[in-house]
Amino acid sequence: MSPNPYQQSQDLEVLAASPLELVHLLYRGAIDAIDLARKHLAAGQIKERSRQISKACSIIEELMTSLDHSSAPALAKQLASLYEYMYHRLCQANIEQTDAPLSEIRSLLLSVLESWTQLIQPEDEVGLAGHVHEQCEEHRAELNYTF
Repeated sequence: MSPNPYQQSQDLEVLAASPLELVHLLYRGAIDAIDLARKHLAAGQIKERSRQISKACSIIEELMTSLDHSSAPALAKQLASLYEYMYHRLCQANIEQTDAPLSEIRSLLLSVLESWTQLIQPEDEVGLAGHVHEQCEEHRAELNYTF
C-alpha cells in the first residue's frame, strides 16, 4: 500500500511545529472532529458521530495533560477549567445525541484558537488569560456550571 500524501504532509507539519504551533494544530483537529461529528449527527450516522466526538475528547484530554502549571499557573488553571467544561459538554453531546453542545464547543475552540494564533505572533499571556477568563465566565453564567 502506498503512503497517503496528506498524512505524510501532516506528519511533517507536526514534526516541524513549535510547542505553540502544536497546540494550534490540536485546536484545529478538535474543531475538524466536531465539524464531522455534527455532519454525522445530521445524517443519523451514530457510529461515525460517536467516533468523531471521541476524537475531539481525546484532543481535549491531550490539551489538559500538556498544560504547564509551573510557568503560567493562572493561565493553566483557566485553561484546565475550560478544557474540563468542553470535555463535559462533548460527553453530553454524545449521550444526548444533540447538536447544541457541539456547536457551543466549536465556538469556544474557535475563540481560544484565535487567542492562540495571536499568542504565536506576539507573546501575550495576559491577553490570552483574560480572554480565556471571559469565555469561562460567560459560559458558566449561561449554563450555571461550576468550574
